[in-house]
Amino acid sequence: MIALSVNLNKIALIRNSRDTTNPDIPQHAKMCIDAGANGITVHPRPDQRHIRVRDCYDLAGMLDVEFNIEGNPTTDARVSGRDGVEDYPGFMALVKELRPTQCTLVPDGDGQLTSDHGFDLRRDGERIAPLVQELKSLGIRTSLFMDPDPEQIRLAAQIGTDRIELYTETYARACRYNEEVDSIFQQFVLAAEVALKEGLAINAGHDLDLNNLPRFATVPGLQEVSIGHALTVDAIRIGLASAVTAYQRALGNAL
Repeated sequence: MIALSVNLNKIALIRNSRDTTNPDIPQHAKMCIDAGANGITVHPRPDQRHIRVRDCYDLAGMLDVEFNIEGNPTTDARVSGRDGVEDYPGFMALVKELRPTQCTLVPDGDGQLTSDHGFDLRRDGERIAPLVQELKSLGIRTSLFMDPDPEQIRLAAQIGTDRIELYTETYARACRYNEEVDSIFQQFVLAAEVALKEGLAINAGHDLDLNNLPRFATVPGLQEVSIGHALTVDAIRIGLASAVTAYQRALGNAL
């Protein structure tokens, strides 16, 4: 069974468009879980433009499924400067206190609209390796956000991460425009085969949706997908519980 972790960032973005607690993040997490989600993912960025620090604490206190916190491990503390919004303590400080089930390290910068590339471990490996080991020493499963590049995946294994999360934008774009889908999909199959050979477990995420997910679910060794944007859009169309059910079916999971 491939686990479905629902990313709640877009739910939080809707809430943050008003001075309100609606939609309520823990409540929507529970709705996803009740509908069959296997985990909850959040990506608290330093500007707290969607998921905020308080959301992470609230979720950590109520979840009975896997909790995955994503982010750049090198981001430091920031003062929020906004009434009712807590200061950002720095990514590593946050996850070390909350001890989520999984921590997915992502090389995103402050100015990025969304995550748009995997780690270059030739450049950043020496800086990332001790952070991976620090998280693992706390019992937190670690995953690195990676492009489907066999050389980079081998480096990920060398620095000791438990998992990689394959960045699936190139596959999603190919499906969207029906261009070179087969060859690009095979890049992910090869990347997964390399990861398995290196002893890494495999997650995936970014722009996976009901149309492209069934094929991607056949990637060898895939254990978990994290989906937020498309699932939120589908929830507007068919309802949140129905959207979770539809994505589980797209993964081939019986409910």
